[in-house]
Amino acid sequence: MGDELEELYRTTYATVVRFLYRKVWDADRAHDLAQEVFIRAMNHRPEKPRAWIFAVAANLARDEARAAVRRKRHLTLLKDDPITLPSSPVAADLMVEEDERRARVDEALATLTRRDREVLLLWDAGLSYPEIAQQTGLAVGAVGTTLARARKRLVDAYDRMEPKARAAHS
Repeated sequence: MGDELEELYRTTYATVVRFLYRKVWDADRAHDLAQEVFIRAMNHRPEKPRAWIFAVAANLARDEARAAVRRKRHLTLLKDDPITLPSSPVAADLMVEEDERRARVDEALATLTRRDREVLLLWDAGLSYPEIAQQTGLAVGAVGTTLARARKRLVDAYDRMEPKARAAHS
């Protein structure tokens, strides 16, 4: 099992990080959570390690989101703390644009059903249709249809936000 887990880590780590990043929107945190997933896998030794890893990753991301909400509540109490400013106006503009894009993607993802969001993120993480089916409880034959509809809903939701974003900059 050790060699199998080592191979899974080698071939899947980057995919797990990308999956987690799209849930927590913080690259460093995504790497930390991915490491935690593989540490747990070493201790647990699951029968179906790939599916198990993504299930644990999804659970850790959900826990991270809850913790972020708690941290945000606490941070509102610390209004007088100094703020780190970007080093140049160009860097500030790029940071703002990237933050706005991420916010729109996150907002678009939030409009999807939990199942659509999960299917999209699992597919993006590189899971096969049978693995997605096992993870979500869908029939293997329904994964492709669900994925196609979820993609369309995501694009539509994102496109609906684009005029709002342009109006905010006007």
